[in-house]
Amino acid sequence: MARNVYAYIAVVSRRALTHLRKVDPILARVIQRVGAYRPRMQGEGTHFGAVIRAIVYQQLSGKAASTIHDRFLALYENQEPAPAQILATSDAALRAVGLSRAKARYVKDLAERVENTGLPIERLHELGDNAVMDALVQVKGIGRWTAHMFLLFRLGRPDVLPELDLGVQKAIQLVYHLRRLPTPEQVRKRGAVWSPYASVATWYLWRSLELPSETAHATPKRPVPKRPVPKRPVPKRPARTKRARPAPARRATRAPRRRTPARTRRA
Repeated sequence: MARNVYAYIAVVSRRALTHLRKVDPILARVIQRVGAYRPRMQGEGTHFGAVIRAIVYQQLSGKAASTIHDRFLALYENQEPAPAQILATSDAALRAVGLSRAKARYVKDLAERVENTGLPIERLHELGDNAVMDALVQVKGIGRWTAHMFLLFRLGRPDVLPELDLGVQKAIQLVYHLRRLPTPEQVRKRGAVWSPYASVATWYLWRSLELPSETAHATPKRPVPKRPVPKRPVPKRPARTKRARPAPARRATRAPRRRTPARTRRA
């Protein structure tokens, strides 16, 4: 199956790049910077094992999830277990390898549906995208994001846009210079022009987050010629002149009083 998927991707990618460059000039610059389209597919094993892996990896870093998944497989001699084997495994054993209580319940619900209710897990590649989504979201713990990852990396479907993915939202915000993270509805509206190759656009958006910030999301702008700004004449202030101080007023001098000689008395 892996060879068939990769051969299909090689054919689709040429058409996809031509289409995306034509309908979205901004994404075309991202494609030029990132380079060739080289998605990593998960073609080994069974669909059942791929869905279990997707459940284990939910909300965990890649390294931590890989460790837990390896411990989970070690319970079954490092082989993908059959649904009946998981149903026969105790919850305590699943918890001991690192699965949360919720994820242990999700894994067993998947096994129960495949084993007893006829979920066509190994024939999902025969269904359309919407039918695959409807089948997977019936399982506890599997929502749109997990179903989208299955369509992208397991089945290699060309027109999948995971609008709930935080990496896609962050890349759109940076590439298109948005002030805020786009909502899922805004992601769908912006990605409408990418159809029928939204999966290829999604891959390039993820890769754009790995590029240096100064080149990954820069949108070249047309140089705006600078207009000369006329300088306003600055009026010159008149030079300050020193004012002459008035001379201090002189005090008027009084003339000395003349003393009249005293009259002599007659004898």
